[in-house]
Amino acid sequence: MKRVWIWGTIGMVAMVAGAGTGFGWYVTRSLQPMPASETEQRISLPPGTGTGQLAAELENKGIIRSARVFTWYLKYKQEGGRFQAGEYAMTPGLSPDEIIERLNRGDTVKEAGIRLTVPEGFTVRQIAEKLQQQEGVDLLQFMHLVQSYKGPEGSAAAQIPADTSLRSRLEGYLFPETYEWKKGTSPQEMIETMTEELDKKLGQLPQDWKQTLARRGLTVHQMLTLASLIEREVVVEDERALVSGVIHNRLKQGMPLQIDATVQYLFDKPKERLFEKDLQIQSPYNTYLNKGLPPGPIASPSLASIKAAIYPAETKYLFYVTKKDGTKAHLFAETFEQHKKNIAESAKSAKP
Repeated sequence: MKRVWIWGTIGMVAMVAGAGTGFGWYVTRSLQPMPASETEQRISLPPGTGTGQLAAELENKGIIRSARVFTWYLKYKQEGGRFQAGEYAMTPGLSPDEIIERLNRGDTVKEAGIRLTVPEGFTVRQIAEKLQQQEGVDLLQFMHLVQSYKGPEGSAAAQIPADTSLRSRLEGYLFPETYEWKKGTSPQEMIETMTEELDKKLGQLPQDWKQTLARRGLTVHQMLTLASLIEREVVVEDERALVSGVIHNRLKQGMPLQIDATVQYLFDKPKERLFEKDLQIQSPYNTYLNKGLPPGPIASPSLASIKAAIYPAETKYLFYVTKKDGTKAHLFAETFEQHKKNIAESAKSAKP
């Protein structure tokens, strides 16, 4: 009887050990990653979702082998309390620890949104056309909102003068930048963002910029107008301050600015070449017929052009002409005689 009892005990121990070994193998196997695949699955984790419900979805979508074992593993690792709600994109082949890391980090699928790049020198109409083309934004509605927009107190847009001759009220106030919005963002919100970006950029200027403007007798609106002229006239970066200096000098002497870009602004689409009849168009924006600055900006100026408008190069230059050698650089002159020579020199350098 004693021998039977001993063998019975040994048998029971062996069975328990075998069961333990089998269970361990089952758990280890269940925690192995699924075969790798590029087929992406979306895993939804709404706020308040329990780990058991999450594990069930992970198993149903083929991301893990066993919801039950994954739930045990979360309890063992004391995980689940920091999981962030949202929608996740996962592919088979992830280990349990990789899944946990993603859930803790909140690597959710970013909602498809609106991305708009406003190039430097774009007009309000060009911005509206781009939004219409990319996002289906109604062009006429956008242009109407631009005309009726009132900037909050203290903003640059709040200082736009009540001038009926302004062709587009917010011209020059929609800062050229790359913007990202959530899908469904209204045109009004887009406009607010772009005008707020201008205020942010003005905040990056040297601390004395407002005092410098006041000393030059310029308002913020006039400064942005001047900056927009620089933006449309200059391609070579180092020439911004020089062109600004020419504009400032001509304004001081009461000379018409005679800037082609102000005439081009009168057309919805710029012409390849302006003719004499174009220079005779009756408009307050035509700087061939009118002295001083036009009523407002003719494009969205960059921060570099804004700085150049405030801090022009101190020279005696009154004229400049674009080189025709393809560089788009300019030749500068102090006198009209020198300017005529530069025009002749530019013509000689023209590429055939």
